[in-house]
Amino acid sequence: MKIRQFLSAIAAGLMALMVMTVAQAEKIKVAGIYTVPVQQKWAGTLHKALVQAEKDGKIEYVFSEKTANTDYVRVMRDYAENGAKLIVGEAFGISREARKVADDYPEVAFLMGDPGDKYGKNFSVFDNFIHEPCYLMGVIAGSMTKTNKIGMIGGYPIGEVNRLFHAFMAGARSVNPDVEFKVSFIGSWYDPPKAKEFAFAQVESGVDVLYAERAGVVDAAREKGILAFGNVNDMNKEENGTGVVVASALWHMENAIDNAIDEVKAGKFQAANYKEWTMMQKGGASLSSFYEFDAKISAATKAKVADLTAKIKSGAFVVEINDEQPKSTF
Repeated sequence: MKIRQFLSAIAAGLMALMVMTVAQAEKIKVAGIYTVPVQQKWAGTLHKALVQAEKDGKIEYVFSEKTANTDYVRVMRDYAENGAKLIVGEAFGISREARKVADDYPEVAFLMGDPGDKYGKNFSVFDNFIHEPCYLMGVIAGSMTKTNKIGMIGGYPIGEVNRLFHAFMAGARSVNPDVEFKVSFIGSWYDPPKAKEFAFAQVESGVDVLYAERAGVVDAAREKGILAFGNVNDMNKEENGTGVVVASALWHMENAIDNAIDEVKAGKFQAANYKEWTMMQKGGASLSSFYEFDAKISAATKAKVADLTAKIKSGAFVVEINDEQPKSTF
C-alpha cells in the first residue's frame, strides 16, 4: 500500500513537472509600445531585450513605435484585445490612463516605464536606475580632468536624468574635491544638433570632459579634442565614440524582461516595482570596457573602480539616489 502511494506521488510530481515544462516552453505574445523610434536608445534597450527573448524562442514579439501619447491607450487596448499576454512600454505621460487599461484587462500583464509605484495586481513599473555605473564614471572623470571643469548635457531635468548626473558628480568629487560642473538641459530627448551646440558652449567655458547623456555631445567632444563619457548604450562603439568616449554607463533590460515573461508563463505575474532589476546587482546596469583608454587611466583609478564595483554588487557600498535637479557650480 505504501509502495503504491509512493509511486502515485512520484507520478503526480512528474506530471506536474511536465505541465510546468510545457507551459514554460510555450510562446506567449508580447507587445512593445514606444513613443519614439526603436532606434532611440531608451526604447531601443527595451526593444533589444524583447528581440532577444523572441530569438530565444520564448515569445512572439510585436511592437508599435512613434506612438503619440494621445493614441497610446488605444494601442494598449488593441494589443490586449488581440492576445498579448504581456505589454511593455512607457507610461510617463499617461500614468493614470495606463492604469485604467490594466484594470480593464486583469488577465494581461503590464510592465511599464513609469515614475510612480506598482498598481493593482497586474501593473508593474520600472525606471532607469543606472546611477551606480554613473558614479564609477565620475570617479574616472574626476581623475582625468585637467581643468577641473566637467560639462554635463541632458534632455530634461527629470528624476531619471537627475539621479545620473548627481551620481556622476558625487563620483568625481570623491577623488577630486576641486572639480566643478556645468549642467545643461536641451529640452528634447533627441536633438543631436542642439546637444552639440550646448556642448560647444560648455567647452568655451573651460570644460575638458563631457558627460553625454544625449546624442550629439560626442561629436562636439571629437571636434574639440576632449574626452566624453556615454549613457545607456555603449557610445564608444555605437555612436562614433572611438578615441573620445572613455566609458559608458550601460542599461540592460534582458533580465527584467525574462523575469516578467517567466512569471506570466507560470501564471505568477504580480504587480511589482522592477527598480532593482535595472541596477548592478541583478545585471540591469554595468560599466562598459575602457577600450583604447585602458592604458590612459591610472592603475590606482582602475583599482578603485574595480573595488567599488565589487562593493556595489555586494551591497557594501550604496550610491545615493538624488532625483532633484542638479545645478551648475561655475
